[in-house]
Amino acid sequence: MAKLFHLSILTPEHAFFQGEVEMLNVSALDGQLCVLADHAPTVVSLTEGELTLRNEEGKTLWAAASDGFMTITQDETVVMLQSAEWPEDIDRVRAERAEAHAREALLQQQDRQSYLMNQAMLLRAMTRLRVSSQHHVNQ
Repeated sequence: MAKLFHLSILTPEHAFFQGEVEMLNVSALDGQLCVLADHAPTVVSLTEGELTLRNEEGKTLWAAASDGFMTITQDETVVMLQSAEWPEDIDRVRAERAEAHAREALLQQQDRQSYLMNQAMLLRAMTRLRVSSQHHVNQ
């Protein structure tokens, strides 16, 4: 049996997930990061992307995660995000509209800040759609 560690995933609105897990995968600034029990203590900046965890029953769960940060200590791992969504909570129609809007906005001439905001909106919409699709494929 795999060794477990305590994971808390928090957003400003609520505790998204709390419990014992075998594994956590997140999107960090320099790529994907996998956390297992007894990981070295660290603080990591996270980027918009897919979050995957394997709970204590061995079931793999996916979520769309915003940017944030993660702290790993000897006792627990805490992930702080602006937002997180389970696949079943994602409104695919809304995400598809957001993706189309962001793609159109990126084609317009705009200042750097607007371009970066639209780029972030596109990444968020694409992440939400990917997580939603993956969930339905794995039912």
